[in-house]
Amino acid sequence: MAPKASTDGDDWIKQLDAELEKQTQDIKKDVAELQTQMGALNKTLISDLDQIKERFDKQKIFLTMEPQRSLYAQQDDTLENWTFKKDFRPEDVRNIQLIDRTQEQGRMGDSLKVWYYNDNGTVRLRMVFEYCEGEHYYKYAGWKRVFGQFVLFDAALSDVDIDEVHDKMAIVVKGWFESHLRRNREVLISTLRDNFEKGETFTE
Repeated sequence: MAPKASTDGDDWIKQLDAELEKQTQDIKKDVAELQTQMGALNKTLISDLDQIKERFDKQKIFLTMEPQRSLYAQQDDTLENWTFKKDFRPEDVRNIQLIDRTQEQGRMGDSLKVWYYNDNGTVRLRMVFEYCEGEHYYKYAGWKRVFGQFVLFDAALSDVDIDEVHDKMAIVVKGWFESHLRRNREVLISTLRDNFEKGETFTE
């Protein structure tokens, strides 16, 4: 026997379609707002870290940056100033970092990192400083470098206060820079321990 046709079938599907359309428009709006927030914040952070790298470079302290300048910057004829490329999409960037390439005192890999992650549907921004604590021998994996981490900042994207991010970043950068000038890495480690919460430990 064929199922009995519902007299309000058309009304039901129309209501469902209207609800799905509303859901579509709401999500599009949320995504657009999220992209706008991330784009503006990433432009600020990329510019900040680029200028920090330049200051370290002047002191012959060599850091690398990700993303690389060639991906986001268009330099003027003097090669001293730059602007963001017109086709660069800052809202697509999910990780920004400065990495120390100095081999002395176990500094290789010390890094200031900023990234986004999803926490139960909420996009959050996290900034950490990772540093090498030394090496450890594992029976089946051999020698591995052990990295520690200090959490500098962590908040929902909607709650990010760029002034607070800058304050936390400045504490670390000044300690990092001073440790190089004094050729004493413990200055950096002490700065981290005195001001920030210890995060996870991992190996590479």
